[in-house]
Amino acid sequence: MTESSRRPLAVFDLDNTLADTAHRQRFLERRPRDWDAFFAAAPRDAPLAEGIALVHESARECEVVYLTGRPERCRRDTLDWLAAQGLPEGKVHMRGNADRRPARYTKLEILRRLARTREIRVLVDDDELVCEDARRAGFTVVRARWAAPSEELRAAQEREGRT
Repeated sequence: MTESSRRPLAVFDLDNTLADTAHRQRFLERRPRDWDAFFAAAPRDAPLAEGIALVHESARECEVVYLTGRPERCRRDTLDWLAAQGLPEGKVHMRGNADRRPARYTKLEILRRLARTREIRVLVDDDELVCEDARRAGFTVVRARWAAPSEELRAAQEREGRT
């Protein structure tokens, strides 16, 4: 067993937890929503200082893992963004490109899978429903409240299973 595999996990969401999505919300306000443009704009997300600081603080004792509702097709942009912010390397869990389940289901499924072999010290996420379900399942949760809430993004996460 390697040293890192004994460390507990700190699991971080990306959108509106580490990355400020405000500049791309306009793509969700249209009908139909422009998902390609929404995700194409992600590399220009500004970092959210509170979330970034919490990742670095958590990395002192934990292995950092990223858990996002972004589709797999966004992996390269996501990895590049994480590296550009100087964030610790960590496994990035993304939804399948065709997975349209609400974020609270996809994320809880991944959390439970991770918890089978590792201690999860904390989940940090902005989505209220993800946080509630994770807390009910016994996980320690920090709700990220440092980004401006977006009704359009919340609806997309819950009803459309897109992020």
